[in-house]
Amino acid sequence: MSYWTRRARAALPIIAVALLSVFFTLLAMMPAAWIVPQFSKTTGGHVNLVDPAGSLWQGSASLMLAAGTDGSGATLLPGRIEWTTAFWPLFTGRVHMTMRQTQAMPDAVTVDATLRGATVSPGAIVVPAALLSGLGAPFNTLDIDGDVRLSWTDWRVFGRNTYGQLVVSLNDIGSRVSRVKPLGSYRVVLQAQGASATIDLSTSKGPLMLDGHGTLSPQSTEFHGTASAAPEARENLAGLLNLLGRHTDPDTVALAFVR
Repeated sequence: MSYWTRRARAALPIIAVALLSVFFTLLAMMPAAWIVPQFSKTTGGHVNLVDPAGSLWQGSASLMLAAGTDGSGATLLPGRIEWTTAFWPLFTGRVHMTMRQTQAMPDAVTVDATLRGATVSPGAIVVPAALLSGLGAPFNTLDIDGDVRLSWTDWRVFGRNTYGQLVVSLNDIGSRVSRVKPLGSYRVVLQAQGASATIDLSTSKGPLMLDGHGTLSPQSTEFHGTASAAPEARENLAGLLNLLGRHTDPDTVALAFVR
């Protein structure tokens, strides 16, 4: 064995330690900005992190929600979303994060992601009513305000397929195009079933009664329903009903949205 071969073998442990030190140093310093495009891609553009600060392991960013995959109806929530990332799961090819929103999300949720897909644990968040305008009719027509709460079951994403249930609760909603306040309380259920999803709208209470059913897919979005007024509010809601759709009888209009 030559002199240089012996020297090279003796230096191998030192080189290995140096390389590992550099690797772990870079890993520890990985900026929070690294997660921004990854998170947006995983959620199909519906949930976005902007203005990141800190590192991948412990950082924060502003939370921007978009109703459409094209960024339509994007709303920046007040406060910051904060996260911590577990270190050891990375060695198994898995990212495990705990996330919470300082003002809008009462309980933290966990995000588990691999190369195959991602899962978000059940949770809830309070959002501005303006976010719903991106869902199309009847929300964009009503231009609503009020208390809006989103809650979801386990939300799983595998490539272009999404599974889970999202419930939108709208309580004592008002509209800038109507003097009747509140118009009512409503419930929207979005059921993701792979490459497509269904959406159901129902009324819990209120003088303005809305109901309908729709389907969403990468190729098209379709929703059909009705809007009607309680007898005591028919006169005051006549103008609003005219804005919502075509009359099928004096007190009811048809809701239709196709894209």
